[in-house]
Amino acid sequence: MTLNALWFIIIGLLFTGFFFLEGFDFGVGILVPLLGRNDTERRVLINSIGPFWDANEVWLIAAGASMFAAFPNWYATLFSGFYIALFLMLLALIGRGVAFEYRSKIEQPKWRKFWDWVIFAGSLIPPLLWGVALADLMKGVPIDGHMNYVGTFFDLLSWYSVLGGLSVVLLFVLHGALFITLRTAEDIRDRARNVAMKTGGLTTFILFAFVVATYIETDIFTKIGVDPGSIPIVAGLALVSVRFLVQAKHYAWAFAMTGITIILSTMTVFVGLYPRVMISSLNANWSLTVFNASSNTYSLQVMTVVALTIVPFVVAYQIWSYWVFRKRVKLDHLDY
Repeated sequence: MTLNALWFIIIGLLFTGFFFLEGFDFGVGILVPLLGRNDTERRVLINSIGPFWDANEVWLIAAGASMFAAFPNWYATLFSGFYIALFLMLLALIGRGVAFEYRSKIEQPKWRKFWDWVIFAGSLIPPLLWGVALADLMKGVPIDGHMNYVGTFFDLLSWYSVLGGLSVVLLFVLHGALFITLRTAEDIRDRARNVAMKTGGLTTFILFAFVVATYIETDIFTKIGVDPGSIPIVAGLALVSVRFLVQAKHYAWAFAMTGITIILSTMTVFVGLYPRVMISSLNANWSLTVFNASSNTYSLQVMTVVALTIVPFVVAYQIWSYWVFRKRVKLDHLDY
């Protein structure tokens, strides 16, 4: 395996970890003003992700930093082409972080209600834009022979990319509702279960519609033949099983299945793209690949040594933090 391929896999794994962990995080944030009937219940929902949300974002920072160092041309083209979308995403993440920290500092209902909706918007916009971006990466965007994005912001929006954004939002809401069933008790847990039951079928329908559209609009599934392979099929079966598991009140298994759907769906995107990292809709030969978009061999060698030294400690710390805060949220211990 070449170092170029290795770093493409590492970046794919970092994005997979980000979508899995931040997926339930975003889902809970979207549900805060919708599921919480009073201030105490909304605080319980926020505290369910309180110990995790900022650590989850580290995966995105690590993925962006790795992309910058290993594939500078990919980073430059992506960030120049998706500039407005990424700027909006950054604003949403900043507002969300500020809301988590300041919402409960003042006991005025208007103050807290305002930040609840900031949390909602800050949790809704990033997955919506990520879904649009992933759809565009699979379909291709206007890139010229000098690796420059030559389109506008509105060229990123189409029925296909919007369907991709909607699919990601619904999947994250379902993932978040199931996480709430694991971290809360009684009324809130039962309401989260109802949300999971109601959104499960819709999520499955929209996601399968997006898969069909991907067959039509891209070559992600078909570039190696009609058979998409076992990875997307298992992802689909895992999502179908969620409704039955929720009905049987096997919440942990249902959460695991939405997690598997997110992990395998992200893997499908990266496997389908390889060796390309960005597809040119103007000329296939102008697409960016792991070879023409990468750093030199020495840089990749140094990065590999550093990553293999540091990453195990980061992963171990995050596993430890989830173990420490594994119990359900209690009303007498609300930090946020």
